[in-house]
Amino acid sequence: MTDPETIVGLDDEETALRRRRWARDRELRAPRSPQHLSTADFLTLGNAVCGFLAIYSITTGVLVPHITNPDAAPDRHSAATAVTLLLIGSMCDLFDGLVARKLRSSALGAELDNLADLISFGIAPAYFVAVWGMVSQGSNSKLSALIAITVLLAVVLRLARFSAVKMRPGVFQGMPCPMGAMTVIAIVLLDPPFLPGLLAIFGAAYLMVSRIEYPKPQGLLATATLCWIVVSIGCLAAWATGLPGGDALMHVGAFAQITLAAMAPLLVIRRKVGQKVGDVRARRAESRLG
Repeated sequence: MTDPETIVGLDDEETALRRRRWARDRELRAPRSPQHLSTADFLTLGNAVCGFLAIYSITTGVLVPHITNPDAAPDRHSAATAVTLLLIGSMCDLFDGLVARKLRSSALGAELDNLADLISFGIAPAYFVAVWGMVSQGSNSKLSALIAITVLLAVVLRLARFSAVKMRPGVFQGMPCPMGAMTVIAIVLLDPPFLPGLLAIFGAAYLMVSRIEYPKPQGLLATATLCWIVVSIGCLAAWATGLPGGDALMHVGAFAQITLAAMAPLLVIRRKVGQKVGDVRARRAESRLG
């Protein structure tokens, strides 16, 4: 934006008017001070609250009943409520960036976002894994706690790299934390055999700190992400309330989440294999010509 004082040929009244407009526009574009929260910041705080409530729901509805009665089955309603809260947190995380770009952001925005993501997509899924290791049959609580720490550290490193390293526009380097968290929780909901389940969770943690590129949810992809979250909440509701086909819907949704997370690395592997095959064919063609 051009400073009105640098424009030649304006009279004093017009210069004063442009100066006021310029100052007003600059104030509107500037981030809010740390003492003021923007609309996007309230969405970010909502994400953090959802993460805490998810941990609370799992503790009171799954872990505490298991401690008092080890033979009791985990409460579906509490588990579904916890996962739904994290999905709502994902929606808040999706919208806070969009709102921050459309409206004024605050100086606290980026820091708040990282802290909220750590709660909802780092601590909460790691806690899910730890609790799963306590209540699942044939599990090992110490081993599950170790994998839970791996998930937490992967999210911490992922968030730190996102803040410190400039990425290529339009992509994330490594699986985004919300997708990683929901993938870990999808594995836990499927309740697979213990060791294969831990390996799958470790794989999800690795993808979060990998250099594989995932597209950012923008435009149509953001709309598709929002629709997928709504569908997932519907599947969880059907499962929690015991509706006919609820188990099948939950399993299909969980498998679909894991498949979506695995698509990017599978495409990378396919591209690398194609490049190697192309190189081999090129060398063979050169040797024949020679």
